[in-house]
Amino acid sequence: MGRIISRFQQLKQEGKKAFIPFITLGDPDFETTRQTVMALVESGADLIELGVPFSDPVADGPVIQRASERALNGGGFTLHKALRLISELRQMTEVPFILFSYYNPLFAYGFEALIRETKASGIDGFLITDLSVEEAEVPVASMRRSSMDCIFLAAPTSTNERITKIARYSSGFIYAVSRTGVTGVQKSLSDEVSLLVERIRQHSPLPVAVGFGISTPEQVRDVARVADGVVVGSAIVHCIQENLGTQYLAEKVGAFTRWLRGGM
Repeated sequence: MGRIISRFQQLKQEGKKAFIPFITLGDPDFETTRQTVMALVESGADLIELGVPFSDPVADGPVIQRASERALNGGGFTLHKALRLISELRQMTEVPFILFSYYNPLFAYGFEALIRETKASGIDGFLITDLSVEEAEVPVASMRRSSMDCIFLAAPTSTNERITKIARYSSGFIYAVSRTGVTGVQKSLSDEVSLLVERIRQHSPLPVAVGFGISTPEQVRDVARVADGVVVGSAIVHCIQENLGTQYLAEKVGAFTRWLRGGM
């Protein structure tokens, strides 16, 4: 059993829900990423999504787009350097790591080689935003041979037929998107969230985590009432952006994470 599902099972036994922060690797540089990941761990992150910077992040809003730009333009980002950093971080924590990416940079790296290297570095699974279930059979088979989880997105617009396919190819957990559109902070969560979580549970026994737009302890609390996990991305990346160049960036991110987790 992998670290991802083990963590969800442990939390369920304790009557708790998973808090899952997202950051962009190399934003604004690798040393800051190292410090920020450890601040997230110390602030109670149950799993961590590590985003691969990409020049055309079509599913992401302006906050994460700017983070990708900072990593690519100023942070000296390469996947090889990122995996080396992840290997070092894995020596410091057992918190599950999920590599969050678009398919293009993974394909360009060489997917089979990447799976071997990510496994060795300590990555536990992939969330590939633009990998459709219709094209998932070969990549998912490669991941499963290496005991890597593959997490798929389900949206409010997903039909029951599509959710069935998502359930077939998913492992670890299923990511329920709280709204249609791109990532980014929103003032309130749609009533569709609980309906979507219930629909997913009718098709899969896997845990369900909800993300996109969650930015306050109240929203964290509302999602934790209906889902098994809460994903926060843009709000945390915005905290990084607001503290660029300061000595206490990682501490600020840690404090912000603890504030958000207070909703749970």
